Amino acid sequence: MISSHDFQKLKYETLKHFWGYDNFRDSQEEIIDSIIYGKDTLALLPTGAGKSLCYQLPALLKEGVCLVISPLLALMKDQVNQLKFHQIEAEYLSSELDDYDAEVIYSRCKEGLTKLLYVSPERLTNTQFLQNIEEIQLSFIAVDEAHCISEWGQDFRPSYQNIKQFRKNNPEIACLALTATATTKVLEEIKTKLELKSPTVFQKSFKRGNIKIFTEEVSDKYQRVFDILKYTTKSGIIYVRTRKDAEQLTEFLHQKHLKNVDFFHAGLTTKEKNTRQNAWNNSNQNVLISTNAFGMGIDKDNVRFVIHFSPSPSIENYYQEIGRTGRDGKKSFAFLLWNKQEILNFDQILKNQIPNKTEFLKIITYLYSIFQVAEYELPEKVFQLNMAGIQNFTKYSKAKINNVLTFLHNQEIIYFNDNKTLSSLELLMKSDEIDQLPQKDAYFIELLLRSISGIATHKVMFSEQQLSKKIEVSAHIIKERLKELQQKNYIEYIDGALSSIKFLKPRDERVINNAYWKLFEHIQKNKIQKWEEMKFYIEDNQYCKMKLILSYFGEKNTKNCENCSVCEKNKQSVFGKNISLEIINVLSKKPATVEELSIQLTYHPKDNILENLIYLLDSGKVKMLNFRTYALA
Repeated sequence: MISSHDFQKLKYETLKHFWGYDNFRDSQEEIIDSIIYGKDTLALLPTGAGKSLCYQLPALLKEGVCLVISPLLALMKDQVNQLKFHQIEAEYLSSELDDYDAEVIYSRCKEGLTKLLYVSPERLTNTQFLQNIEEIQLSFIAVDEAHCISEWGQDFRPSYQNIKQFRKNNPEIACLALTATATTKVLEEIKTKLELKSPTVFQKSFKRGNIKIFTEEVSDKYQRVFDILKYTTKSGIIYVRTRKDAEQLTEFLHQKHLKNVDFFHAGLTTKEKNTRQNAWNNSNQNVLISTNAFGMGIDKDNVRFVIHFSPSPSIENYYQEIGRTGRDGKKSFAFLLWNKQEILNFDQILKNQIPNKTEFLKIITYLYSIFQVAEYELPEKVFQLNMAGIQNFTKYSKAKINNVLTFLHNQEIIYFNDNKTLSSLELLMKSDEIDQLPQKDAYFIELLLRSISGIATHKVMFSEQQLSKKIEVSAHIIKERLKELQQKNYIEYIDGALSSIKFLKPRDERVINNAYWKLFEHIQKNKIQKWEEMKFYIEDNQYCKMKLILSYFGEKNTKNCENCSVCEKNKQSVFGKNISLEIINVLSKKPATVEELSIQLTYHPKDNILENLIYLLDSGKVKMLNFRTYALA
């Protein structure tokens, strides 16, 4: 048996070899020791504290496979890709893999080659999975995003209840539950519902003293973002609500000659996403404007600022997003820009995207009927989804339809793909049957067989643009011809530029009418409650911003941060501050507005700058060039 000294040495060697670090961050080493010694463990580590290392490193040191339960396929893929980049054997199972791929993964786990296996909580009731897992030696179970088990969490997933039964069938295996955002109530629920046995609990404070938080009521947000970026050469993230916002803000900043800015959202192809993320990751001054599609699993420690162009839907989301700045412990900034009209608009948007029971059932019934899915039937095909068709039939907004589809996806009733991917193609007939087709169809299929290898035997991913270059026919015409052949049942074609769905559970009207509707209703009420809490945080200008966050997460009797926009404002109102020399120093370089002075003086409160400017104007040291711009006299 390995000695304690040798084990400690091995732990640090593993950390250095695979991750390149010499030391662990706060609590990481104690959490790793706890799980290595087989204890049930609960860790609440805020974003940026290195949660994933807490299970990835012990997975390498313990015999067997670490089973990681994670709620999001995108997160699983991202983690597995990162691990493989570090030369660590890891795999994920998902409903989009075919049986052959799944069998290869199970075989590698049985042989002890794979060290981490990522699965969704829904997989824990899958018969094929349960049969295979009996032949796999598990080292321990890691439950990521453990707050999803709580009905009071921001991302309640009923399938997390499956973990409890799975653990009962494997009682000797230790469990590590991890979350970045959980209130006291949610933490207690995690312990109970996972049946953690006398767990060792690690709870790090949510306080991030190096982040200076600003919430600012702004009428012209485009100009405000430009003013901030004009004076920074650092790396940052700007969070927006919609893809359109991301693209329009990027275009505006490019027109203002800021070239180190790009946008990122779920509508980009995988290749485009990877290119933009890599460019940002490897730069010290690139800025990404993104929807919340960006940020999960990123490990960049020199992000100096996060700007919220629009408010987040909940304090949990907001805290996770600002937690992506200043991971190296150095001074960083978080800006939240808002205005009253926008808040009212969001209230309305939230109400408009929540269907009532009749609307909820009509959307789901339409899905089943358009693809001719009978009661208790489960088709194997992937179907192309025409969002405009659903809108035309139901007369409901795209937001309502998306809300229902996202819910069905999260509950793994369907696999809803709204991202741009490669298209797929498979021939549904034998090669010797092609000669019997009309000449026009036979010729085009022969052309496809010569241009895309493998379609005669299995589903193949391909790009219409690349095929277009190869056969010198426009991509639009190729798509039209493929759709024609699809209608004649000669081929199976999925256009990767459009949405698609795959049904994962048989149609069951009784369950949809009762259990699923009640769950959907509960999630929507929770969503509204979270937004009301966020609204208070945004609009309040009396209480320290960091203190509000800490009290939300159950940290009582905390002191003011003395750093945020509210604390700074309160300090100025009590003491005032003579910053005349600093203002003169900035204006000696070039004239500036109050907003520009505020930014160049490390986001100093504008009220105090104005007080000092009045004094400087009176004393004749400063003059006004126009109603907004000041210069040295």
